[in-house]
Formats: sequence, C-alpha cells, structure tokens
Amino acid sequence: MTAHSGTALVTGASSGIGATYAERLAARGYDLVLVARDAARLGELAGKLTALHGVKVETLRADLADRADVKTVGQRLRDDAAISLFVNNAGIGPSDTLLQSDPDYLDAMVDLNVFAANRLAVAAAQAFAARGEGAIINTASVVALAPHLFNGTYVATKAFVLALTESLATELKDKGVRIQAVLPGLTRTEIFDRVGRSFDAMNQDMVMDAGDMVDAALAGFDQGELVTIPSLADQGIYDAYVEARAALGPHLSLSRPAPRYGVKENSAR
Repeated sequence: MTAHSGTALVTGASSGIGATYAERLAARGYDLVLVARDAARLGELAGKLTALHGVKVETLRADLADRADVKTVGQRLRDDAAISLFVNNAGIGPSDTLLQSDPDYLDAMVDLNVFAANRLAVAAAQAFAARGEGAIINTASVVALAPHLFNGTYVATKAFVLALTESLATELKDKGVRIQAVLPGLTRTEIFDRVGRSFDAMNQDMVMDAGDMVDAALAGFDQGELVTIPSLADQGIYDAYVEARAALGPHLSLSRPAPRYGVKENSAR
C-alpha cells in the first residue's frame, strides 16, 4: 500500500472523472471523502477502494444543486483538518444549443457549475490557507478558451472556474496552498448520456478516456502546473496565449479613451 497522504474530498465522485480521481488518489494512499447524489454508487465505490488499497473511505451524500447541501460540504472542508486535497469536480453539461435550451436547466447548470464550485473552492482555499497547507484541483474545460464552439452558458461556467483558479492562485501564493485548473476536452463519461446524447457519433480522435485524462491531469499537478490541458502537446502554445493576454494589461484601464475612438476630451472634467 502507498504511504498515507492525507484525506482528499472529491465531489461528483459517483462516476466518470470524479470516480476516476477517487481511484487514482486511493492508489496514492489518500483516505477519501466521496461526495455525490447517488449514495448507492458511492457506497459501492467506497467498498471497492477500501478493499483494493486499504484506505479509509467515507461517503457524503449531497446534491450540490441544493444550496443547503453545498453549505454542508463547505463546512466539512472548513472543519476537517485531515483534508489536504479538494477535487472540485461536480458539474453538468448542456442538453442542447443555448438558443434551444430550457432556461430552468441553464439555471441549474449555473447553480452547480458556478455557485457550488465557487462556494466550495473558497471554503477550501480559506481553510487551507489558515492551516498553511493543502491543494485544490478545479475541473474546468477547454471550451473556457474557445467560447464560440459550445453552449454559451456552459462555456461561461467553465470560464468562471478557470478565472477563479487563476485569481485564487495569486491570493494563495506563499500560503502553502497549491491550486490547479484542469481543462479536459471531450472525455468519455456519463455526462452526455444524462442529457440524451452520445459520444458515439463524434470524431473518436477527439474523445479521451477518463482514465487517461485524470492520469495526465495528475501528472500536471505533480509538475506544479497551474493550468493543465491534457491533450496539449506543445506547452509553448498556451504560454504564448498567456503572454499575449498579459500584453493587454497596461491598456485595460486608462483615464482617456483610445485615440482610435475619436472621443474629444470632456472640458467639464
């Protein structure tokens, strides 16, 4: 058995990416707190991981679309000093294009992908910073970098997670807390099945198995990456994007409009 590594709390842990993180972290020696709506599936996974890896696995049934349940999980992150890693993974995907979507479903997506993700990330960040140690892994998506390719509300929720991670990284610097945003592309999980779609009709060269995705994400975590894109072979492409974005910095907030807009100075100022 791998040496004890602390406790990891994983949301969305009953299937797909979350369950895969649970398996990989158990193999690394982490005890686990597994969070999801499906108590039966959580229990089954907990028994399997305990038998395979000899780690302690607790299940916490919570519906993170319910704000009361979100607060319960957030309080666990704050109160349980054994938790050293938070995998902020719970989320849902779109059922259609934005113009064809049910507004109530979009609201539910924002509640889970934004409200819950933010509330729990902040709870973990504040708790870990107070303890002087810990790590947070936030699941975003590559569509955060390509908003024209997908349902706008879903894209916006994942762009939120990416921006939140980058901002928290600045605040957590020198506080002993690591943070990572993982940006998967299409990943073979149940997320499309739940909204009546299938990966089978897609270009299979674009669909990654969940195990490969999580293995790459954890390799990026081990290497200290702030942003990990599992399918990106040339890190220089992303670095160039970040450098180009940084070049905008001196021009984003000035006292006068740019000359190209032809705005005359307000003499009343």
